[in-house]
Amino acid sequence: MLHSHKNYLFVFLLILTSLPIKSEQNPFLFIDNNAQDMVKVLTNESSLFDTNRKLYEQKIKDIFEPMIDFRRVAASVMGKKYYLMASQEQRNEFILIFKDSLLETYAETLAQWGESTISTDFPTDDFLSKKFENYEKNIEVKQTLDTGTSKYPISYKLRKSDNGWKIVNIVINGVNLGLTFRNQFQALAVSQNENIEATLINWVSDAGDAGIS
Repeated sequence: MLHSHKNYLFVFLLILTSLPIKSEQNPFLFIDNNAQDMVKVLTNESSLFDTNRKLYEQKIKDIFEPMIDFRRVAASVMGKKYYLMASQEQRNEFILIFKDSLLETYAETLAQWGESTISTDFPTDDFLSKKFENYEKNIEVKQTLDTGTSKYPISYKLRKSDNGWKIVNIVINGVNLGLTFRNQFQALAVSQNENIEATLINWVSDAGDAGIS
C-alpha cells in the first residue's frame, strides 16, 4: 500500500511541477512545454537524490512553488468551516505546511521515475485553443502519463489570474486530489477535536491509493 501511495503522489508532483514562474497565454502550451521540462529534470538530475539530496529537492522546489495557486488550494483543502475557524496566521501557516509536506513526500519518489513521458491533448480547433488566450478564466487540460509499463489519464483544472495560469485542482486516474486532501483534512481535524493548531502540526499529505503502480 505504501508503495502505491508513493507512486500516486509522484504523479501529482510530476504534474504540479509542470508550471514555471513566467506566464504563458495558451494554457495547453503552458502545461505541455513545462511538463517536458520537468521530464528532462527527472531524467538528467535524478542521480542528485543520492549525491546531493538538498540540491535535488531545491531543483524540485524551484519549479514546484510558483506553479500552483497554493492560497486557493489550501483554502479549499481546509474547507469553509475550518478555514473560517482558523486565524489568518494559521491559514498562512497551512500554506507553508501543505507545500513542504508535498515536497518532502515526493522528492524520494521522483528519483525512481526518470523514464516517464507525458503527452498533452491539444484542441483540434484552433479557435478553441486561442479563445483561452483572450477571455476564458477556467480551463481543463488533459494529459497522459506513460511510465513505460502503464498509462494514466490526468486532468488539470486551471484558473487564470493576474499572475497567469495556475493549477487549482488535479484529477489523476479518476481520483480528485482536491477532494481527497479536503477529506483528509476534515478527518484529521475531527480526530484533533477541531483544534486547528493541532491539525496543522499533524498534517501529512497523503493522496491515497489510485491503483497506480
